[in-house]
Amino acid sequence: MTEATAGCRLRSWAYALRTTNPPPGGVESGRIDAVTRWIVVSRAAVLPMTVVSGLVAALLAVGRPGLDWRWLVLAIVGITLAHIANNLMNDLYDAEAGGDSATYPRALYAPHPVLSGLVSRRTLVIAILAVNAADLAVLVVLALARGWPIVAFALAGFVLSVAYTAPPLRLKKRGLGEPDVLVVWGPLMVGGTYYAAVGSLPWQVLLASLPYGLLCTTVLMGKHIDKIPYDEPLGIRTLPVVLGERRARVVTLGLMTGFYVLVGLAVLLGAMPWPALLVLAALPRLVKVWPYFRRPPPDEPPPGFPVWPLWYAALAWVHVRQAGALLVLGLAIGAVLRIVAG
Repeated sequence: MTEATAGCRLRSWAYALRTTNPPPGGVESGRIDAVTRWIVVSRAAVLPMTVVSGLVAALLAVGRPGLDWRWLVLAIVGITLAHIANNLMNDLYDAEAGGDSATYPRALYAPHPVLSGLVSRRTLVIAILAVNAADLAVLVVLALARGWPIVAFALAGFVLSVAYTAPPLRLKKRGLGEPDVLVVWGPLMVGGTYYAAVGSLPWQVLLASLPYGLLCTTVLMGKHIDKIPYDEPLGIRTLPVVLGERRARVVTLGLMTGFYVLVGLAVLLGAMPWPALLVLAALPRLVKVWPYFRRPPPDEPPPGFPVWPLWYAALAWVHVRQAGALLVLGLAIGAVLRIVAG
């Protein structure tokens, strides 16, 4: 591989990780390398949300009795694989149920794996089976190390992930997809990873899991607000469809504000170290996105906007990215102080 080719591929991977899309013209030309293709198909751009949940658990576990770094790392790998499997399964189920089509947002803000021709249905099914098999292997190892609670966490996460789009429950269609995300990215991921690392789960960790779970929920709320014109005619009753656009935007702002309130409460009750209050430095970002949530979306995307027709989801992600990074930094400082204090 020449230096120019290597640089081109690195730029392609970076673009896909930043936007969930291949570089412009990539799909039409058919010139997409395998790594870029699977970054797009797996929606790897949103995997940092899961990694942050794992890091929250890891930093809360540092210095605690029973911490085993082997199981901690393996648990973070496990929840990341579970997120990839969830993304792949959602695309498969939604396409087969008729929810995803060439005119639905999933195929507009980024190429749909099957509808765009990036991969065949057979390849997508094989990928789902392979990722779930790898995750099952992780589960077996962790269950042997930490016992049946690991199986309970994994089974609960798998059921909620499948039930999000798959029949018969299809939680997304019943206004329950948003609470699903709060539970999965909060207590299940953070709590499950902490338990795998330490072998116990105090109530403080469950409380500490809620703020970031709430942040992740704001991204889904934003995405479902963007999709109201598409979901409502199809009878897909997401929470924003049930609430209506204006109220859903207000609720999303309330959830964003609730993140800071919950972090403060967690610090007050000793569930998080005081440096977690560093998240307050993200308030200017919230102030910046706040006015956009108070008014309808623009009729046309701004120049160079890569994920249209998603608008509120992108705004929420901008806030989540900074607030989540500051939360991890604050917890890391707290972990260092805990180690120094013995």
